[in-house]
Amino acid sequence: MKSVIDRTSLLRPLGHVQSVVERRNTIPILSNVLLDASDGRLSLTATDMDMDIIESVDCNVLQEGIVTVPAHTLYDIIRKLPDGCDVSLESNAEGSHLSVQAGRSNFTLPLLPADEFPTMSGDQLPCSFNLSASDARILIDRTRFAISNEETRYYLNGIYIHSAESNNVPILRAVATDGHRLARVEVPLPDGAAQMPSVIIPRKAVVEMRKLIEDSEGDILVSLSESKLRFGKGDTVLTTKLIDGTFPDYERVIPKGNDKLMEVNCRDLAEVVDRVATISTEKSRSVKLQLNEGILILSATSPENGTAREEVEVKYSSEAIEIGFNSRYLLDIANQIEGQVIEFSLADPGSPTIVRDQDDHTSLYVLMPMRV
Repeated sequence: MKSVIDRTSLLRPLGHVQSVVERRNTIPILSNVLLDASDGRLSLTATDMDMDIIESVDCNVLQEGIVTVPAHTLYDIIRKLPDGCDVSLESNAEGSHLSVQAGRSNFTLPLLPADEFPTMSGDQLPCSFNLSASDARILIDRTRFAISNEETRYYLNGIYIHSAESNNVPILRAVATDGHRLARVEVPLPDGAAQMPSVIIPRKAVVEMRKLIEDSEGDILVSLSESKLRFGKGDTVLTTKLIDGTFPDYERVIPKGNDKLMEVNCRDLAEVVDRVATISTEKSRSVKLQLNEGILILSATSPENGTAREEVEVKYSSEAIEIGFNSRYLLDIANQIEGQVIEFSLADPGSPTIVRDQDDHTSLYVLMPMRV
């Protein structure tokens, strides 16, 4: 293989694919990225056996070929080369080493046989539809903060995606929960998605998918089966295994009879919670909310740090109530609210609270209370 490519053109796709590669691997080939130079294109593939990503870029192919080279080492080399230089990639006749040259810099990297490199992108997936990049960002951004990190409940370690109906309108719904809070968001159901299986996308795949649509517009081609999902955007294709488990019936967690409504300016609330939580202990992060007509008092107490108390004006006319929440969870939800006003629907100090954006009811958050 021999090809020449601009350093900037190589760095972007290499940065995407190398992030899939684990730093520590018991299988040496999984530390490598597959480089396939043919037809004026360089294709880069990386995998961790649960997910793979393929990205292609134009380059000057002088001799076609396929090699595998250490992913993180190659990325570090390209990243440190001067901007604007041309990079030459050339494997030796024996296929044992790759020469990386740019200007006066010359590196030689070991190769492993390309036929040992595993691939999972060849399968045909029966359900396909186009999803706008903006809708994909909404589904991911407004739910991923609630993904569980508890490995024992592995079925909560991702975002649950499925088709549903809301007020007789077909929707695509994303849900994530860690048992302490729940995030649910809806977008219009894309054409072709009505028969999609309900799936759980793993956390790592969610992170990589979000990177790929950071500044993208237009549509993403989503293809899936009950065990795999493929995410295609331009010259990039990400394929991931799905979590093999049953997501809990989240509808049972969403309370129906919360009759106490509080409305408050979202930014004001977030700033007050952040200040008051300075006192709360690192372990609990708890703050107490005391609600009276027209006023909300937030407070925190810690044996080590003292006490904090601050008031904020609210719209509230029900009976007085005291309830405790994890301050970090409150701030996570507040960060998802794009409108000015955040709504809290409460029942009592021991029951879940519903939180919404007053201007956008396509998103719903459920927050479990704490004892304070």
